[in-house]
Amino acid sequence: MFTRSALLGLVLALSATAAQAVTYVVGSGGTYRPFEFENAQKQLEGFDIDIIKAVAKAENFDIKLVNTPWEGIFATLNSGDRDIIISGITITDKRKQMVDFSAPYFPAEQAIVVPETASVSSLASLKNLNVGVVNSSTGDIVVSDVLGKNSTAIKRFDNTPLMLQELYEDGIGAAVGDVGVVKYYIKTHPEKQFKLVSDNKFERQYFGIAVAKGNNELRSKINAGLQKIIADGTYAKIYATWFDSNVPALPAQ
Repeated sequence: MFTRSALLGLVLALSATAAQAVTYVVGSGGTYRPFEFENAQKQLEGFDIDIIKAVAKAENFDIKLVNTPWEGIFATLNSGDRDIIISGITITDKRKQMVDFSAPYFPAEQAIVVPETASVSSLASLKNLNVGVVNSSTGDIVVSDVLGKNSTAIKRFDNTPLMLQELYEDGIGAAVGDVGVVKYYIKTHPEKQFKLVSDNKFERQYFGIAVAKGNNELRSKINAGLQKIIADGTYAKIYATWFDSNVPALPAQ
């Protein structure tokens, strides 16, 4: 039988464990493969989902994932409906006025996609080609600067898979899109034999994990978790699962 002091100690230990198991509600868009999307069971999965799960494990907190439409996602932080949002969110000065961001966890620049045998080496090499972009995307803006906004050589598509299928069928000579999305496509369609080409004219941007403005405690937890999973190799394993083995160097926190 337990003594009274032993029972008290057990109660205190259980209480301490329960106190440590904080649960944060995490909002994610669920429509941006491979970062976050719904599987056949209507559960969220993707690179971002694996990252926030790893951060939570490293920092000993629990999460509840909620599919949250992109429109209005930032407002869910300020209303208290979400504690964290991770949804392929590019860190910008404008968004910093609404939310606080973690340290960068993914480089979000553009990339040129061409067949492996193509001689394209830069944006300037695209001038004599028909080039695919996703309509109104960052890639559209970049290519419009090079070829001219009204150039008939720019072919605009509704999404990345349609654009890259057209590239495969030789309907266009090159494509420009988000590096994470096109890397994932190349990984999952090796038979199409595409390669990526970078250019220093592409603006280097990063994704960040957002919390409500002023929530420094939670932001610090997330940053600490990111540091841990980068240091112990978890980040590299997650990156290789969704993209490739060329794990990017991230800015110092």
